[in-house]
Amino acid sequence: MASMADSVNTLPFFYGNITREDAEDYLRQAGMGNGLYLLRQSRNYLGGFALSVSYSGRCYHYTIEREPSEMYAIAGGKSHRNPVDVIDYHSQEMDGLVCLLKKPCNRPRNMQPKVGPFEDLKEKLIREYVKQTWNLQGAALEQAIISQRPQLEKLIATTAHEKMPWFHGIITREDSESRLQNGSRTNGKFLIRQRDTNGSYALCLLHEGQVMHYRIDRDRTGKLSIPDGKKFDTLWQLVEHYSYKPDGLLRVLTHPCQRPDGEISKNAHNKLMHGYRKPVIYIVHKNQYQITKKSTYVMYCVYRTDRTAMPMDTEVYESPYADPDELRSSTVDRSHLFLEDGELGSGNFGTVMKGIYKMRKTEKSVAVKILKNDDNNPSVREEMLREANVMQQLDNPYIVRMIGICEAENLMLVMELAELGPLNKFLQKNKQTSIKNLTELVHQVSMGMKYLEEHNFVHRDLAARNVLLVTQHYAKISDFGLSKAVGEDQNYYKAKGHGKWPVKWYAPECINYFKFSSKSDVWSFGVLMWEAYSYGQKPYKGMKGNDVLQMIESGKRMDAPLNCPPEMYDLMRTCWEYKADIRPGFAVVEPRLREYYYDIAQ
Repeated sequence: MASMADSVNTLPFFYGNITREDAEDYLRQAGMGNGLYLLRQSRNYLGGFALSVSYSGRCYHYTIEREPSEMYAIAGGKSHRNPVDVIDYHSQEMDGLVCLLKKPCNRPRNMQPKVGPFEDLKEKLIREYVKQTWNLQGAALEQAIISQRPQLEKLIATTAHEKMPWFHGIITREDSESRLQNGSRTNGKFLIRQRDTNGSYALCLLHEGQVMHYRIDRDRTGKLSIPDGKKFDTLWQLVEHYSYKPDGLLRVLTHPCQRPDGEISKNAHNKLMHGYRKPVIYIVHKNQYQITKKSTYVMYCVYRTDRTAMPMDTEVYESPYADPDELRSSTVDRSHLFLEDGELGSGNFGTVMKGIYKMRKTEKSVAVKILKNDDNNPSVREEMLREANVMQQLDNPYIVRMIGICEAENLMLVMELAELGPLNKFLQKNKQTSIKNLTELVHQVSMGMKYLEEHNFVHRDLAARNVLLVTQHYAKISDFGLSKAVGEDQNYYKAKGHGKWPVKWYAPECINYFKFSSKSDVWSFGVLMWEAYSYGQKPYKGMKGNDVLQMIESGKRMDAPLNCPPEMYDLMRTCWEYKADIRPGFAVVEPRLREYYYDIAQ
């Protein structure tokens, strides 16, 4: 599901990107009964919708805005999870509407929701942007797009004007007039220029041989408008609006003035694409619309905000290696490895230290797992080498990557570093983390686990303590000491005995029959979800292993964490199906999480 608009596309009363006038025509054709309504895409609020209702022979229009909390509401009204819930509510309560919503005005037969001009460009622009910005290809490119689609869509929507022929970048007023006067002088010929790198624009329109300049301001909420005009989230929405009605301009926009190829200022492009936060002074014309040399101006200050951080912004998204030769090597030269003071963690095997790995072309911060110096216990050494062997076979942006083995004063495993540490500890200290952020991280884990499932690897120790954070928005699965590769002709691995097992994360078949599969990893993933939405609490708190097993055998499961979204608790319960063959695989779990994440991230 690419966006909320996509999720409502199947509704028979959703018309897509139609104008207000089109909506009124459809309501008239359907009889204009009181409470007759249709839903359409907002043409000025990004991600928003519009509700058109007929009452007493007139049409009324209400904007359904997407709020910062990711909820939807008619201005001043009650908030809801999606536009459909808004409609359901107003079919029972007027709450500011002219009447109750009584009957949907369905689209004519065989008519599909109208797709706006931006929707046609969106997929191409997203793919192009990710490729160019992060130099990603293949599976890494697809993972990036899947994981971060809501942020990418918003980013692309607010910068798509740079791809439009009518956007001319930073040029002077005189240059804009020269371009509009050159060639055909059609009334309504137009361009938009960027007045500076601080987010100030001007709409330049040819009318009766004269060029009119309309200042485009950005208000404190980031909305764009000509002075006292309708507000828009993006420049392409503004152009779309004034292309079908003048609404204060001298005439509608008709013919875009083509921009010379490759001319947009690179500096302006970088500012727009990568965001910044600094005070910006806007000069706002007191008189309406037209700027002249004799005019009076008012000044005020607003802030541009940084775009949301994405996993691809980190150096470790694709690979920690800098040199192809070193990439092919599975060993690390001790003389190139420098350990820093202080431990990142410890366990039965020894300690984890932070270090610097100096390669020929660059250096990387790394995590170094160091074996205890107790005559190099053969079983612990064997376990570390097994973990290294597993990790060296894996290549996924949401799995901690192995750099190599260093045989020196101790056996060392050198891995890429995730600075923020284990997920459970991070959440215990950061209880303000939003549900959206939690879902983003859990979804990334599900993508890493889907990769393992596809490659016949069973993790066997999936838990929040073994998910490490590169940033607050980027999670990676770690600790593959118990992992096993399952043969293609098998769907499970059978252990020889219990050992030191994390029973509270284990499925019934693991404990009862020593059988491990991707389906048992799904059970563990459900427990990991519970840990995430409880902000790092311990599962089955105060219970011993046998008590947990009896609880599971009796059909009981952990209660939902406080304020956990019901959709996410439902998914946990699905992961905790007693029989492995009924339990979904990660090929099912990942899209469900993705869909919910997209819903709340839009």
